[in-house]
Amino acid sequence: MRAEIITVGTEIMVGSIVNTNSKYLSSKLIELGIEPCYHTSVDDNEERLTEVINIALQRADLILTTGGLGPTQDDMTKEVIAKALDLELEKDIEIENEIAEKFNRMHRNMTNNNKKQALKPKNSEFIKNENGTAPGIYIDSNSKKIIMLPGPPKELIPMFEKYVLPILKQDTNIIIKSINTIGIGESALEVELKSLDIYEDNFDIATFAKDGTVEIKIIAKGSEIKTIEEKLNYKMQMIEEKIGSHIYGYNNIPIEEILINLLREKQMKVSLCESCTGGLISSKITKIPGASLVFDRGLITYSNNAKINELNVSPYTLEKYGAVSEQTAYEMAKGLLEKTKSDIVLSITGIAGPDGGSKEKPVGLVYFCVMTSNRYKIIKEVFSGNRAAIQNRAALKALFEIKEFL
Repeated sequence: MRAEIITVGTEIMVGSIVNTNSKYLSSKLIELGIEPCYHTSVDDNEERLTEVINIALQRADLILTTGGLGPTQDDMTKEVIAKALDLELEKDIEIENEIAEKFNRMHRNMTNNNKKQALKPKNSEFIKNENGTAPGIYIDSNSKKIIMLPGPPKELIPMFEKYVLPILKQDTNIIIKSINTIGIGESALEVELKSLDIYEDNFDIATFAKDGTVEIKIIAKGSEIKTIEEKLNYKMQMIEEKIGSHIYGYNNIPIEEILINLLREKQMKVSLCESCTGGLISSKITKIPGASLVFDRGLITYSNNAKINELNVSPYTLEKYGAVSEQTAYEMAKGLLEKTKSDIVLSITGIAGPDGGSKEKPVGLVYFCVMTSNRYKIIKEVFSGNRAAIQNRAALKALFEIKEFL
């Protein structure tokens, strides 16, 4: 199914507001296995809107519009669509009464122009708006599905989640799963996936890179729910066997939340000492509710003096091997473990750039040390990108390594 999203409103065209509706709707369509092929924005002009609607009717199977359902003269989306489909507008008395009741609850007078919101094209259905006065409209005509939504996201998003999703799902069963990976690039991941026999009709498998991680999204569609569940589970098992060392979680649960849940399960406390990430790892952890149960402390030991004074790193180690070295990472973790008596600790030291690199120690070089009372692991990585990207990728890798160590 090919979809087109049409955002209507002069305020969008002149840059008065940011068009977040297209982004939201596109992501939701992708999850349903519906391909958003076209994004179109148009101002509140009847001639131009008519042209846009007629083009969409020629090239898309599903058309979603946002905006232009209000009471004013420049709100004309349903009028233009009704005319394009040669459908008369008819009044829905029940909806008109509902709109009037909303005005009563707000202690506001309902003007006559608000009554136009109770008009809908013949043979269409209203979609309930629980957060505003303009209902949405659904038309299924000549193998075309048209869904008109209000413009404000606070109205559009709840309407879409509660009422539009069931409409779009009614023709087939859809199951959506995500596998979240780290430490492997999108292109390399695609090569690994294509080496597996997992591609077939009604199973869309796509990768999406974001902030140092890559999501594998699988959208399975079919008439028999049990059959698609079995196939989906089999494909996920094949992927896990192939790239299991890079998988940190499923269905886009943040890695920091996964780690906190794991620490709570094991009744363990963690502490961190950060140099190049400057507290970013600690920040990610403390954003998750329940972190206080498992997170003891995070030290930002940015300078050599801080490493010596707070973590008892040897000045000799720093002079001989440098602040960015596996030896320093080890001593940082050892000092933190002795200081905090935490169950598990992690140290991180590196060169975030853009300056400070050399041939032997390039920008992006980062050392980690994960340690408990009876074992430790040192990890060396070289990350690419600007300073913020390196810091973020290093922070995610740190969380992943603690999880893997446990």
